[in-house]
Amino acid sequence: MVGVLLKLGSINIVLEKITNQHYYEVECFNTVVDMQIQELGDRFNESSTELLTCMATLNPRDSFSLFDSKKLKRLCELYPKDFTSSEMIELEVELDMYYHNVRNDQKFATLIGISDLARLMVETRKHLSFPLVYRLLKLALVLPVATATVERCFSAMKIVKSNLRNRIGEEFLNSCVICAVEREVLANVKDEDVIQRFKDMRFRKGIV
Repeated sequence: MVGVLLKLGSINIVLEKITNQHYYEVECFNTVVDMQIQELGDRFNESSTELLTCMATLNPRDSFSLFDSKKLKRLCELYPKDFTSSEMIELEVELDMYYHNVRNDQKFATLIGISDLARLMVETRKHLSFPLVYRLLKLALVLPVATATVERCFSAMKIVKSNLRNRIGEEFLNSCVICAVEREVLANVKDEDVIQRFKDMRFRKGIV
């Protein structure tokens, strides 16, 4: 960026000539990044952001450069039903031993994600040496799947329970939502099996 200084009386005026690099970096790139950050801030609350930040410290990339025992202890506190008070105390010691152990092990030097870390811990039987850390890994791996399943169920419920079906019963609604969510599984069910199942029912509507 080139600047031209003009002196008018006692006032200094700088005329700036904006380069292409400055334009695309400040006006375009930074603007898009700010929009993405604002979108993420609107979508995730402070608790969710803290949870994701704590989970990121388990990432083994670059020789566990993101490892932070304080954040991992905080992650443990976010799951009070999965860790007892005594286990939280033991976790502090176990985290230090775990960090020095895996950092000095060449097998863990080229890992990329948390799933690879969990798999290698089982292969090397380190999940038996560090059971509390392995429990944190399992919770971090299960959380995205569980969250996605819940989101799918709520999305299916909006489709199934429309304004025309606002008086639908809970049992029938539950059955309809299961059919909407598990469409891949129901695709393998044959019509003959459904008909036979209906015939075998002892009490059903339509029986005279």
